[in-house]
Amino acid sequence: MTSQTFLEQELYKSVEKNTPDYIKNNKYIDIDNKEEFTFVLKKEHLSPYNETTNPEGLNLDNWLKNYEKEAAVSTAGIRGPQNILFPYDVRFPINIMGIMLATYAKALVAKEKYQGKKLIKLAGREVRYNSDKFLDLIARVQAAQGIETLTTYERKTMPIWMASFLCFKLDLLGGEYITSSHGISVKNATKDLNSQGSQYLPEESMEFVDKIKEVFETVKKEGKYEIKIAKSDDELINESFMKTINDGIDLYKEYLEHGVANKENLELINDLKEKVIIENVGGSAYNTLSKILEAFKVSDKFVWMNIEEDPFFHGIGKYDTDPKGNKCFYDYSVDATVLGKKQDGDAYFPVIDTLNYSEKLKQYPVGTVVLITDPDHDRLTVCQIENTQSIDFLNKTGISYAELDGDRILCVYTANQSFLLIMDFWAKQLKASGQWNNHPRFMIKTTASAKSWDEWAKFNGVNVVNVPVGFKEIANIMKKVEKQIIDNPTKDVVVTDVFGKEVNLGVNPRMIFGGEESGGMIIGAEELIKSKAGRIAIAMREKSASEAIIVASALASKLEQEGKTLSVALDEIFTSNNIIAKYDMREDIAYYNESEPDIVKLTQAKKDGEALRTKNDLFYLTMALAEFDGKITLDNVKSILKSTFPTLNFDNLIDIKFVGDGTFLQFTDKFIEIRPSGTDAKTKAYGAGSNKENISEFAKLLGNYSGDVNEEYLALIEKDYYNNAKDKSMEEYLKFTNKDFDDRTFEIPDYSKTLNI
Repeated sequence: MTSQTFLEQELYKSVEKNTPDYIKNNKYIDIDNKEEFTFVLKKEHLSPYNETTNPEGLNLDNWLKNYEKEAAVSTAGIRGPQNILFPYDVRFPINIMGIMLATYAKALVAKEKYQGKKLIKLAGREVRYNSDKFLDLIARVQAAQGIETLTTYERKTMPIWMASFLCFKLDLLGGEYITSSHGISVKNATKDLNSQGSQYLPEESMEFVDKIKEVFETVKKEGKYEIKIAKSDDELINESFMKTINDGIDLYKEYLEHGVANKENLELINDLKEKVIIENVGGSAYNTLSKILEAFKVSDKFVWMNIEEDPFFHGIGKYDTDPKGNKCFYDYSVDATVLGKKQDGDAYFPVIDTLNYSEKLKQYPVGTVVLITDPDHDRLTVCQIENTQSIDFLNKTGISYAELDGDRILCVYTANQSFLLIMDFWAKQLKASGQWNNHPRFMIKTTASAKSWDEWAKFNGVNVVNVPVGFKEIANIMKKVEKQIIDNPTKDVVVTDVFGKEVNLGVNPRMIFGGEESGGMIIGAEELIKSKAGRIAIAMREKSASEAIIVASALASKLEQEGKTLSVALDEIFTSNNIIAKYDMREDIAYYNESEPDIVKLTQAKKDGEALRTKNDLFYLTMALAEFDGKITLDNVKSILKSTFPTLNFDNLIDIKFVGDGTFLQFTDKFIEIRPSGTDAKTKAYGAGSNKENISEFAKLLGNYSGDVNEEYLALIEKDYYNNAKDKSMEEYLKFTNKDFDDRTFEIPDYSKTLNI
């Protein structure tokens, strides 16, 4: 690989330097061979490499152990770093061998479940390093097993939401999508999509992990195992069908026309006086969204930045020093809302800083809206240019900003803020059109999302279902709702949220909004969405920045006509909806440098970091479970917290709960949630409430806590209970996901009738 970017060249040099010769010279799978071939998995591959005793060693037993751990808790695909120059480096979690084994195992599971049926899956990707190679291999492994794979024409990029949409709309068995969302450049993953187009739940992932184990057992007994790889242009790798449906764009346009791209919104977008800027991080959104905007005849209202596809993401979020000032390659990811601290202690937006907006936005006037989307095009960050005269008002309203030039600043809205603006705008549109009272309304949100959303919903008569973090959790509730609508169309739909609360959604309800604080959202459909074979859905299963961009642009036009900024509109929503919890924040604690090129150092650093993460998690989790089990009281919890954090006030703590993947502390004036990352050595501390400084102090202290337990803690909670808390939490999580489980089975349709193939 070559690059004109200094930072990317430095990344390449460090990867090259830290990759041993035995890795560079051991291309055990020749992915450049486009002809049919057979890979022989040997017993030697399962054990570690040794130059003398096991030169063919790949340590696959260890790889599988770590892969299984990720699969059991993953929130958005089984993610991890890869060797960007040598993708067959099995020392990294994501590698050619792992992709092949996982794909093969999923194919075996599918063939067992649907014996004798024609199986069709979809494979898609964004721009990350080696994604094209991974897609090619996935399609070829599936073809060798008789599974037809649909890919975009010429195997170009597509957004995750399009892959998800097509899995549902075309009634496919599922899909493989190659992405690591908004994660750092060197990370990658396969995001497994089921027949609904939603991400695999852990139990679905464990089915194919168990199948890999079976393959390994066969290798250990018989010494080898053969896996066939089809030709790269095998007839079962189907680009031509996708060409006939314009890579899904025509179908998605039709879907949007029944939702956010209605006549009113398209007219608003066409009325825009100032153009909306789309910041296309990584470049892959342009290939699809630009065509959708053209189809709606509104493309001239937008200006694109970074339309070229680039796995280095145009250097966005990349630095040559870490947060402590140490000289090294460091990646802050592409999450534009992440706040950092400079060496002098001043807060800043490290990702925004690398977008070079002080220069790029010079020609655009105050009021210009900037919409930032990530490489797989499912998340959205909303920004707007204002002048410095607004700073006092912005501080009071809780809106952060970055300096631009002269007397201009860029307001950077959290998803909690921008999505509140969007859901309020959408509700007003439904009311104005007379549709609001056609159905009971509800929202699905993650517990870590804003308390203001719950307050807004209560004021507007919208029921709220809270779920753990991850869009698959939102999709899981959707499916439970749909099952009840189908089974008992005249009865109230009742679901249980992650707090254990039964929520009555009414008869034949409609979801007004589904989303999470990390920037992903979806709008529910007024008319139930139907697949080609007649399945129904209340909304799509994956977050979509295209949907968000269309509705956000219509909102921007409406405010432009009214002479209002987004900040003024947000403040008005707070006032008119009696919202007290105006402020929100997230503290991200990373325990190591994810960009470390030396896999030995990276693995050890991650392992050490995971121990710190888990210790922090167990401190809160164990108390929540113990209080739920009646082993301790809420007063005991308060006492422990007071003695651990003497500078904080816990007098108004009213509840502590395990919420599927974190611990939620409910106060009378705020909430704080401490959540360990399911895929990395990170802790996230969320807060929302009526006092910004207060929630910030709580989130920082609780999120960064070591997890040490004091004598009072040990006197109240047995050591065995503490040690078993993680297992118990998984049991409680499964009770939540399995309650009212959607047990509809997927039936393979006659594709000759539904798709003409």
